[in-house]
Amino acid sequence: MFKLVISTSDIDEVVTVARKIWTEHYTRIIGIEQVEYMLEKFNSKQVITAQIANDNYQYYLITNDSVTVGYIGFQLQANELFLSKIYLLSTERGLGLGKRSMAFIKRVAAENNLSKITLTVNKNNLDTITAYYKLGFVKTGEVCADIGEGFVMDDLLMELQLSE
Repeated sequence: MFKLVISTSDIDEVVTVARKIWTEHYTRIIGIEQVEYMLEKFNSKQVITAQIANDNYQYYLITNDSVTVGYIGFQLQANELFLSKIYLLSTERGLGLGKRSMAFIKRVAAENNLSKITLTVNKNNLDTITAYYKLGFVKTGEVCADIGEGFVMDDLLMELQLSE
């Protein structure tokens, strides 16, 4: 179900599934130009490789019946797990994979003695925001970050406190 990304071919698989998911899901929210820009800036082979090697990131492929259907990327920080990426193909949503993925992420946070999970989510990604609320996340703020080339990430900040 969750395969740790360690090899070059694993990273290639993340990049491939990211392109499918981002193009399908985010084009209607942020437009194809920003999707392409963000795929290169945040989901390229070079960026993922560097995050794993240098920034304490872990990536996992999400599989269903041995087929890659999504991916997770998070950074272990001093007191929290920053959930950078959790994405599923649209055909796999509503099957419980998101809940299982969050249970997995919570286990990783607990194993590392982290007190919370934090994330950012696009303000217009309403279905995802609703899902996070159902999982117990709360909104802690908003941020609009300039990411270059005239694009911004206009996000909500959310967090989930974990039981001590």
